[in-house]
Amino acid sequence: MAEIKAAEVAKLRKMTGAGMMDCKKALGETNGNFEEAIDLLRKTGQKIASKRADREATEGAVIAVTAEDHSKGALIALNCETDFVAKNDSFVKFATDIATTALNQAPADLDALKDIELDGKKIGDEVINQTGVIGEKIDLSYFGKLSDPYVISYIHPGNKLATLVGFNKPVKDHQVARDVAMQVAAMSPVSVNKDSVPQSVIDKELEIGREIAIQEGKPANIIDKIAEGKLNKFFKENTLLSQQFIKNNKISVAEYLQQEDKELTVNTFIRITLNI
Repeated sequence: MAEIKAAEVAKLRKMTGAGMMDCKKALGETNGNFEEAIDLLRKTGQKIASKRADREATEGAVIAVTAEDHSKGALIALNCETDFVAKNDSFVKFATDIATTALNQAPADLDALKDIELDGKKIGDEVINQTGVIGEKIDLSYFGKLSDPYVISYIHPGNKLATLVGFNKPVKDHQVARDVAMQVAAMSPVSVNKDSVPQSVIDKELEIGREIAIQEGKPANIIDKIAEGKLNKFFKENTLLSQQFIKNNKISVAEYLQQEDKELTVNTFIRITLNI
């Protein structure tokens, strides 16, 4: 076995980010061949990823970014196992770099994002490598993107919750757009308005409304009417534009936007959260 010098170990560590002892072991097992040592470290990461597949990666970072002109945005969720790792600057930077790459490259979906190169390595491969480096299961679990006349992002402190909101036209006051993104974060609406609520959700709410009315002993001829009333309440409380505005509960979100611009409204939004 070739003698492994400290400088070689340090070089491999700088190249891979792996621990000193792991680098020394990899170089020893490959007789000092850097390429083979890197491959060995990657394989170690893959084995660790496989071994830890049953571990829950419920911590992590949710990062949302937008283009400078606010024409588009991207949001990703990078999971890990512990809050300690989730708060690590290197982990957050890795998540942010992935989100920025997603914004710039605009891949079709999560699998396509994992195939894109970041600093010369495929993102999916580097996520596996980080599992070996960090010693925890790391998982790139979500990717979403928006493209609208104006897109705003919001990341809640702690990086556990983030939103993207797309508007139908440019928003002159940045704070107005940010307020709506914060509304989505705080109130977790199911859709923009009642017209965009999935039919399956509507059917479920009507069924629940009917069942409650029956249990309350209401006359059979008004059961459907009561259910419709409960559905309308559901729309008011759970669709973004109809919700009470969190900074002024005397007006709705739609009314708040109209104070800024009579034609301003929300086209769509994305909201992703981790274990909160």
